[in-house]
Amino acid sequence: MVDGLHIIVVTGLSGSGKSVVIRALEDGGFFCIDNLPVVLIPKFIELCQGYREEIKRIALGIDLREGLFLQSWPEVLAELRAAGYRVEVLFLDADDGVLLRRFNETRRPHPLAGEGSIEEGIARERKALEGMRALADKVIDTSGLNVHELKKEVARYYSQSASPGKMSLFLTSFGYKYGIPHDTDMILDVRFLPNPFFVDELRAKNGLEPAVEEFVLKREETHTFLDRLYSLLEFTLPQYETEGKSSLTLALGCTGGKHRSVVLVEELKRRLDQGRFRIHVKHRDIDK
Repeated sequence: MVDGLHIIVVTGLSGSGKSVVIRALEDGGFFCIDNLPVVLIPKFIELCQGYREEIKRIALGIDLREGLFLQSWPEVLAELRAAGYRVEVLFLDADDGVLLRRFNETRRPHPLAGEGSIEEGIARERKALEGMRALADKVIDTSGLNVHELKKEVARYYSQSASPGKMSLFLTSFGYKYGIPHDTDMILDVRFLPNPFFVDELRAKNGLEPAVEEFVLKREETHTFLDRLYSLLEFTLPQYETEGKSSLTLALGCTGGKHRSVVLVEELKRRLDQGRFRIHVKHRDIDK
């Protein structure tokens, strides 16, 4: 791997927040270029390496307005990784209804709408970007995020202190009653475990509090589940790394996202936190 050079490619659906993310990365110390033609990316990186004030962190914004984007990107990505560059692809997504509202609020035409409606433009773009989304290392669903929250998410993912060369592992707890998170690679349902919600003295507490943690972790089935999940990750994470995947998001869900899933995410982090990965924890619904 080329020493020290970190490249993030930011792409996704129009209206999903690409400009916000680019600005957040720029604030975080990345040298940012938006809408650079895909075929020029390798040459641009060479120029950055030869610059007298050595550039180590690069962010590139790319979308469908760049004509050869879909045709050229898989080949360019493979070429960069084969050359030893650390390249991460960040894909931004959002629900169709949210995208429609954002376009209506800004009164901007959708770039793929043509003579049709905004809804038709969104549908065309979503279909066209299916392959790009599949190549992403990280997907962020911005549907429920405002500008400030999205900036915080980006800062959390790509902080200056992140250890280069290590795979990022994002552990998320959530509640099924509030919907399944879209920005995840693997989802596991832990609602088979007894629910602290039905214990009067635990109902108002959350999974970060010792009484709830004790209730969940004292079960034999809890430890059996964690042991098997840990074994699964011990096997699969190195395989993902070998294939060039730089991050993986695992979400554990219970009914409300306040008790069982929180405890299990925290316990899994303790088991995995041995310096091998960059681990980030998010409890999406703990305060709901």
